Amino acid sequence: MNSLTSECSTQTSRDVHRALFPKSLTGKIALVMGGAGTIGAATSRLFVQAGAKAIVTHLETERDTKAARDIVAALGDAHCDALPADIADTRSLLKLKQVIEQRYGRLDVLINAAGYTVPVPHGDLDALTDDLIDRMFTVNWRGQFAAIRTFAPLLRASGDGLVVSLSSIAAFTGVGSSIAYCAAKAGIDVMTKALGRALAPQVRVLAVSPGVVDTQFVPGRGQDFNAKVAASTPLGRIAEADDIAAAILACATMLTYSTGHTIQVDGGRAL
Repeated sequence: MNSLTSECSTQTSRDVHRALFPKSLTGKIALVMGGAGTIGAATSRLFVQAGAKAIVTHLETERDTKAARDIVAALGDAHCDALPADIADTRSLLKLKQVIEQRYGRLDVLINAAGYTVPVPHGDLDALTDDLIDRMFTVNWRGQFAAIRTFAPLLRASGDGLVVSLSSIAAFTGVGSSIAYCAAKAGIDVMTKALGRALAPQVRVLAVSPGVVDTQFVPGRGQDFNAKVAASTPLGRIAEADDIAAAILACATMLTYSTGHTIQVDGGRAL
């Protein structure tokens, strides 16, 4: 192989790499709200593998703190950091922003993976109390918006910022753990569209919409429920956390000309 052929081959390899991975995350700072959860942990791992520094947030409970520390231990403190924050408490978010500014001086990606639900049969209107509705919207909608509002200046300053929020196919199917949960997720989809316009061009805003995922997120759902859903899903299984994490990573590395959209990752469940 002569030098010209070798140079052409090398250039072709670079072009293919750029086509497959058009955006590098090397040196990027990614904040994973709810990073101590199953999907948050999987997302943090993929972002670190792609070259980013992941900051995982956790509630100041024994369980969440331990989970976050385990993630840092697995990924290495050079690549991952754990910081306490409560997405339902704006003062907590502002404190988190201050720490990130002081420690890292920048933020490139915000991933809203924090969530909350309690299963309530849709026909049992009395069981869906005002307090439960308020809590559902506080965590699943207001908190997501508050996180974006808090970190928007840093994301704008990046010049290439990205927000990815976790939605759900419950937003448009109306089938989910409760009516309030479905409504809050529908609000995420609307917020994604609105902020996709409002924050452009410095910040892209996307949402990822799973169906049923193999986590402990919804209390009371076990293997019998998962097996039933898998049998009625076109791809024959429910999602793993890694399926959702991969879609979030794709928002950062592949879908670089997309904003304001919600990406379904449901195995055809909503068909």
